Amino acid sequence: MHDTPHPVLLIHGWNSHPGIWKRMIAGLEAAGIPVWNFSYAENPDPHPVSVAEDLHDFIEDMRRKNRYRGKIDIITHSMGTHITRFLLEVQDGKEKAEQVRQFIGIGPPNNGSSMAELFCDPAYGEEMIRLLEGIFVPHGYEPEDDSLVQEVRPGSITMATLRSAGLRDDIRYRCILSRNITRTETFFPILGGRTWIFNEDGSWDTTWDGDGVIPHSDSIMPGIQPEIIPLDSSLFLNCPHQFCHSSLPKNPEVIRCAIGYLTGKKNGNGSF
Repeated sequence: MHDTPHPVLLIHGWNSHPGIWKRMIAGLEAAGIPVWNFSYAENPDPHPVSVAEDLHDFIEDMRRKNRYRGKIDIITHSMGTHITRFLLEVQDGKEKAEQVRQFIGIGPPNNGSSMAELFCDPAYGEEMIRLLEGIFVPHGYEPEDDSLVQEVRPGSITMATLRSAGLRDDIRYRCILSRNITRTETFFPILGGRTWIFNEDGSWDTTWDGDGVIPHSDSIMPGIQPEIIPLDSSLFLNCPHQFCHSSLPKNPEVIRCAIGYLTGKKNGNGSF
């Protein structure tokens, strides 16, 4: 372990809250790693630009409170990745004033979110929202009123801006993804164990290579090192639903993987 651990900034995903990190925080604290837990859950109309600005202010406030000016590590879940990348690559892409060592995205929509696009699809959107209502989306959900969802669609202005900005060469990017290794419906029963994919030509497919919400094609891109779980298939067989998108921040393998990266005890091929 590093003699002076870098603080870890945690950013939750869409329709979530900072409490999702409870098990991750316990693991980090046991490893002696300081935690900064950011929330945008109470923002009434969050937009990636404004939430990224709030995130910047939060980081500066935590640096002042902790009298810390060095590099930090970042762990994000889902939409938290989109927001954080906008801060680091667009708002701070030239100055690089935000000092970040490692950026670990869990189920990240790095290329835009197929699910966000699906919510807005004229043929499938209404039925998909009905199926996921109360499970993944709020009751009475209207996607056209949701700035975060609109701006994580693959064709959005925010995604175009991110693609133009590119990844930063001073940050080690990683992502942790899951997949339905046994192709079982119990992985995510409401969608038959599969994950929907929005193709570049506007067509739709489904895949086993996803977490029920984010397919691998939404996440994997050059310059971001992926880790695909489960590494221990027995964990999946005993409890497949813990590898679904919403459960990933508290998944034991995800937590071990992230802490292994942060402490330098894990390499890029899944071993310690």
